[in-house]
Amino acid sequence: MENKYSNFEQRIEKFSLAVRDFCLRCKKDVINIEYIKQLFWSAGAVGANYIEANDGLGNKDKKRKIRISKKEAKESLYWLKHILVYEDGSLEETRTMLSSEASQLMLIFAAVLRKLSD
Repeated sequence: MENKYSNFEQRIEKFSLAVRDFCLRCKKDVINIEYIKQLFWSAGAVGANYIEANDGLGNKDKKRKIRISKKEAKESLYWLKHILVYEDGSLEETRTMLSSEASQLMLIFAAVLRKLSD
């Protein structure tokens, strides 16, 4: 039986895996390598913190972990903007899609935080 968080957890995991695949396709030059590392870690941390938020450790901890997930989604968006795709149309298309998803995740986390604060 799936809980109410499963679909969103799957969406976040899909984002993290798509970022991983994007990072694998990017050129690993002296500039990109640091940006790729930062993006890889922040995208993975979105889901890791969300999973921890749903471990039932109390409302205060849940809010803290959701805030961290939101912050990591925002950082992912930041690093996506910095990675050079060298006019590769396919990579640019993927970056645009991932940027949109990171933005949507930030909005969802903001809504969850508002609901938890009510």
